[in-house]
Amino acid sequence: MKRLELGGRSVAPPAATVEAVPFAELETTPGARGVVLSPEIDFPQIAPFLDRLDLVVVTFPLFRDGRGFTQARAVREYGKFGGEIRASGHVLPDQANYLRRCGVDAVMLPDEADEAPWRRELARFHTAYQPSVLDGPLGALRRKIG
Repeated sequence: MKRLELGGRSVAPPAATVEAVPFAELETTPGARGVVLSPEIDFPQIAPFLDRLDLVVVTFPLFRDGRGFTQARAVREYGKFGGEIRASGHVLPDQANYLRRCGVDAVMLPDEADEAPWRRELARFHTAYQPSVLDGPLGALRRKIG
């Protein structure tokens, strides 16, 4: 698998030694700095662990399962998570901008995957009408003032 950075935030990826453990093993794995969230994990379940993590991986079992977007946004916005959020699983290039706007920093792609469609989608839109976790509080204030 290869990591494709989505941009939007200037965050250094965690050290290659950071391994993500399944959420069910987080409490029993001392020193774990990364976690893999399955779609059924809700934000209140992960919130107590965020201050010790450097990496959160949200999984997409199907491209039409949008719970990973909700998880990423909640972790970034409500949890004030400053580490890296990665998307893994069945993600499509046309979801790139939505992933980025929800706070995802990178996607994991198969080694043979072509990155060109992802780069095209990331460069496609420069304006959005809805607020994003990328905007922060000042972005929302600027939109109100005009």
